[in-house]
Amino acid sequence: MVHPTAITVAAAALLAALPVNAGLYSKNSPVVQIDARNYDRLIAQSNYTTILEFYAPWCGHCKNLQPAFEKAANSLSGLAKVAAVDCDEDSNKPFCGGFGVQGFPTLKIVKPGSKKGKPIIEDYQGPRTAKGIVEAVTDKIPNLVKRVSDKTLEEFLAGANDTAKAILFSEQGKTSSLFKAVAIEFKGSISMAQIRNTEKASIALFGIEKFPTLVLLPGGPEAEGIVFKDPFFNKETMVKFLSQAAEPNPDPAPAKVKVQKAKDSEKKKEEFESASSKQAKAEASTAGASATDEVLEEEPTESPLPIVDAEKPIVLPDPAPPLSVLDEDELIAQCMGPRTGTCILALLPDSPNEVAAAAVGSLSEVAHRHHTHKRSQFPFYILPQKNVGFEKFKSELGLPIGEIEVIAINAKRGWWRALPKDGTSVQETDVSEEAIERWVDSIRLGEGAKQKLPEGFVPEEPVVEEVEAEPIVTEEGTIVEPVEEGKIEIEETVENVHDEL
Repeated sequence: MVHPTAITVAAAALLAALPVNAGLYSKNSPVVQIDARNYDRLIAQSNYTTILEFYAPWCGHCKNLQPAFEKAANSLSGLAKVAAVDCDEDSNKPFCGGFGVQGFPTLKIVKPGSKKGKPIIEDYQGPRTAKGIVEAVTDKIPNLVKRVSDKTLEEFLAGANDTAKAILFSEQGKTSSLFKAVAIEFKGSISMAQIRNTEKASIALFGIEKFPTLVLLPGGPEAEGIVFKDPFFNKETMVKFLSQAAEPNPDPAPAKVKVQKAKDSEKKKEEFESASSKQAKAEASTAGASATDEVLEEEPTESPLPIVDAEKPIVLPDPAPPLSVLDEDELIAQCMGPRTGTCILALLPDSPNEVAAAAVGSLSEVAHRHHTHKRSQFPFYILPQKNVGFEKFKSELGLPIGEIEVIAINAKRGWWRALPKDGTSVQETDVSEEAIERWVDSIRLGEGAKQKLPEGFVPEEPVVEEVEAEPIVTEEGTIVEPVEEGKIEIEETVENVHDEL
């Protein structure tokens, strides 16, 4: 019987020991950990755009996303927020359900709406890479900066004359994410504008000689413009400079947020279903927005407030069970017999590293997903180093020593093939769930090159030799000749139905 052993437990322990900490993201992570109680204060009330990940610590996809998500958080520091919520926590389950979370990880972009505390919520469907996430989030940063030309400069200066204004003279026609973020800091207190170097009259009026140049107009009829002279154009220095005219907005908002309470389960159900439906229909319709207006949707999808009483549980997917670990006899019976079909084997060394742990996690998730959806699948197993077949595979198939290898083998048809890798050694990207899924699909469809198993690699089927039967003498002295039989063969086993097409 195939069964999980101590190797499986060790692999699981290794996965748990990786630097993901309880809740996946540590306290020192650039990713902000939020929950149902502080979401409104930290995210919904914020003037900044947020990308929010809904995850479960046991989820293989979530573990694979973690490095890219933290890298994106570092890149977006000061420009937008990158946050995550652990949906495996009981207190967060109703909150995650309110966002219509069906699987992990789910990414949603939360951007400020026209009403304070009522943000726009959109599903993120882009690539799960740091670059893809950063590009999507920066595209959703609210633009509070007005583009001003020679024709509209007078109108801009005349508006709210007592209010401070700041103008960035730049060679760029498009407002940068950095300046958008600076404008967010002074929303409601300093009017921000950008003038391109092609607007000759405006350039001459302010005596601008180099680009970029930032000018602060404190406000009032007698106030004179102040030029930003710091050589470093970054958010910190610009915010400090503009703070001469107004204090930046605090974030998160200091106001005490009233927590919504659920009156009964039916009302909660309706609110959750309504919120989920609205979120699915939310769109980023900014194409018709004025070039000088704040880019916001007029009718935002309202964010559900956290429900802290009479919590409504949500059903989360079952975690993937550990892969079965083969002993010597099981290896022959399941994958190395002359009549066995295709097997997926993870050759796991005695001292598995993070890549090995990632491979085992990905294989478990793929196998579990195939089983859950009742898809025709190949069996997935772990072949530990203590199994004598481990060295046979490594030496006779020419596989590297000391690192994990994932292979497919079909003993009946005499072929094998290894999971592709980009370099000379296996990397985490090589053993992602997506990479393994594609590889398994190619095997199922008969695509890709297969290598022939070495001669004698598969043990021959044992045969019991014919035994000459002796005549039987009855009590009456009658001689009974035995029925002649051919050689006796071992009973034929059923061919593995999980074979490639």
